[in-house]
Amino acid sequence: MTLVLVLAAVVVVLDQVTKAVALAHLIPGHPLVLADRWLSLTLVMNPGLAFGLLGTIPPAWRWVVAALSIVALLVLARVALRVLPTGGITGVIAVGLIFGGAVGNLIDRARFGAVVDFVDVHWRTWHWPAFNVADSAISVGVALLALRLLRERAPMPGHGAS
Repeated sequence: MTLVLVLAAVVVVLDQVTKAVALAHLIPGHPLVLADRWLSLTLVMNPGLAFGLLGTIPPAWRWVVAALSIVALLVLARVALRVLPTGGITGVIAVGLIFGGAVGNLIDRARFGAVVDFVDVHWRTWHWPAFNVADSAISVGVALLALRLLRERAPMPGHGAS
């Protein structure tokens, strides 16, 4: 559990530092091009969930988004209790990344009522929704958990159905 908390803390610190830099140096809606045609830094305040889901709900209802975020953390705690005893280092890393990312974004919701996003990946006029370090940590953690589950469920050679 110590490694989970250390990894989560590293993610939270890295996330909050990069968001502070983005807030200090980026102007909302004005991209800073890093790699022409595919990568920019563009400050976006996302009041919704992942990828802007529920981003258009009225400000008076934003508590619903915060409540859903807290519920997600509680579900993660339950998943962690099931994964950590048998998950090995992959499970520890996955849970640490997800927990750190969730806390990083929850801090933003408490401070600003929205999540600070700034990484803008695009191809010509197509844009992936802007994201941040916390979102990246959550995505990698979920992918690691999914791979672990697939590996567990895969039949062992010579033990599968014929």
